[in-house]
Amino acid sequence: MPSQQVLEEKIGEVEEIKELLKGYKYIGLASLQKVRAAQLQEMKKSLSGKVYMRVLKNTLTKLAIDSMETDDIKKLDEYLEGANLFLFTDINPFKLALLLERGKVKTTAKSGDIAAIDVVIPEGSTGQPPGPIISQLNAVGLPTRIESGSVWVSKDTLVVRKGEPISQRLAALLSKLGIKAVEAGLSMKVVLDEGMIITGDLLKVDVEATRKSIEQSNTEAFALTLSIVYSTSENMDVLLQIAHKEAFALSLNATVPTKETIADIVRKAHTEMLSLNSAVENAKPTE
Repeated sequence: MPSQQVLEEKIGEVEEIKELLKGYKYIGLASLQKVRAAQLQEMKKSLSGKVYMRVLKNTLTKLAIDSMETDDIKKLDEYLEGANLFLFTDINPFKLALLLERGKVKTTAKSGDIAAIDVVIPEGSTGQPPGPIISQLNAVGLPTRIESGSVWVSKDTLVVRKGEPISQRLAALLSKLGIKAVEAGLSMKVVLDEGMIITGDLLKVDVEATRKSIEQSNTEAFALTLSIVYSTSENMDVLLQIAHKEAFALSLNATVPTKETIADIVRKAHTEMLSLNSAVENAKPTE
């Protein structure tokens, strides 16, 4: 019977999903909203051998999860909403999230989309002739003027901030001006990391800020080891240079002759002798 065949197929899919869920160190869910098919294919190609991507039905995935004995896997249940792409991998989830972010592209906005950047329409020509464009520009708060047969924006104007929704009117205008204000690509919703849930917002890492923080910490730690004379393989050369400099200065000031300091001691004595002689000459009474 056809219904029996369909049931068997679904049971087979559930078993396949269970094997996938057990076969990888990390299990990620990414939203498929606003993802282009070409982007997804390119991402699959670039991560081939590192990440196995699969679109799974939420109902079948829930059946697979609920039938598994491991309680940790059940933590994914609450995230099985909407269109999801499962990412099965052994790559560190923070590195994976970074790879997905780098794979995003800027695209034109539609009504209700969230701005990926602060959108500033720059001063200058819009390239549009006078007409309905003027009222469209004015409607979103843009000052205009007509110059050389085209409509110009009179000054740089912020029309929407990063994270804010884009209205239908503004989306149409940005599209006409060729301004791409939203990002299209995979966004990580959650990762199951050996029983621990890491949400997408926690997976976002500012690489440049983190690099600068590490560099600053390294500089401060290096300075601290020098100030307390704590030797390490990284600072040994500098500590020896400081020690040599201080020992040389001590030997010179205490007039302790060594083969390294004797020439400077003689020069110092000669300079002091000349200075003393000058002082004595100046102190003689004039007739």
